[in-house]
Amino acid sequence: MIVCGVRWSLRYALSYRDVEELLRERGVAVDHTTVFQWVQRDAPALDKRCRPHLTETNDSYRVDETYIKIKKQWYALYRAVDSAGQTIDFLLSARRDANVAERFFRKALRAKPTATPRVMTVDKHAAYPPAFETLQQEGQLPASCTLRQCKYFNNGVEQDHRFLKRRVNPGLGFGSFHTARRTPRGYEAMPMIRKGQSKGIAQGDVLAQNLGIAQVFGLAV
Repeated sequence: MIVCGVRWSLRYALSYRDVEELLRERGVAVDHTTVFQWVQRDAPALDKRCRPHLTETNDSYRVDETYIKIKKQWYALYRAVDSAGQTIDFLLSARRDANVAERFFRKALRAKPTATPRVMTVDKHAAYPPAFETLQQEGQLPASCTLRQCKYFNNGVEQDHRFLKRRVNPGLGFGSFHTARRTPRGYEAMPMIRKGQSKGIAQGDVLAQNLGIAQVFGLAV
């Protein structure tokens, strides 16, 4: 039931109090603060454990930022998906500049399993070109890779932000940067599974997805 409560919290637009009530309907008496603690513990674990089972993304990266509120302040959440909408990686930052853009590019390139990018599509933000050039000069990006600054081509990642927002909004933001770093790891891992990025688990097969989550936590064979 703990994994079930965590899964509901990360997959659906529910508050911790909503999950508390759903669990009580099933005979499990638990406080919403306990559900919060479960999510804080297990959201990063889900992200870490599901990564080895993901299929490889394609070589067309779409990079954009969205914003989440922490203690009434807005923070940038960098996100990358491929042209098919598969999640590549994400990074939360208090700043939005060339150094952070470079750090996110490096993180996305280290993410597994991902293909070496052929093209990286970004918006018109001035931080991206210098970050991209630095990585090319270092050889982290191939010389053949191109940076495409075109907002129109980034509609896919902008639409993908909505799934994250639907889960963040019921909680009315985060109380600390630490919490905001841990919880979205689960918010991002769950759509990876839902999109069919996990090997052997089809998109739309909810029962297989639930079984896969139980398996990564060692609760099913």
